[in-house]
Amino acid sequence: MQQVMDKAERIAALNDRFRQTFWGGKVMMTQGVQELPDATRKKLFRAVSEFDDFTDDNDPHREHDFGRIMFGSCTFFWKIDYYDHTLCFGADDPSDNHNTTRVLTIMLASEY
Repeated sequence: MQQVMDKAERIAALNDRFRQTFWGGKVMMTQGVQELPDATRKKLFRAVSEFDDFTDDNDPHREHDFGRIMFGSCTFFWKIDYYDHTLCFGADDPSDNHNTTRVLTIMLASEY
């Protein structure tokens, strides 16, 4: 029997797939991240894709849409936002992947 996912589980699964593969949306970085050396930025992106430290405190809606990473001596945040396909408006239903564009932004905590 196939188990039906609730909306938060579906959003979390879509967010995990996007964050782990960087496929299916847009990936952005702030100026501070852009200015990092290429090798450091590559390691940071890998750390974001491998992030799985979701708790009730940092993921209260269970959507896997935000994370904090300590990398070297710096703290970074990553955040997934949901837009319509024009990127002008928020998505009506982030669990509907056909009508949602995910945007992952990676930033220094100091840029938040």
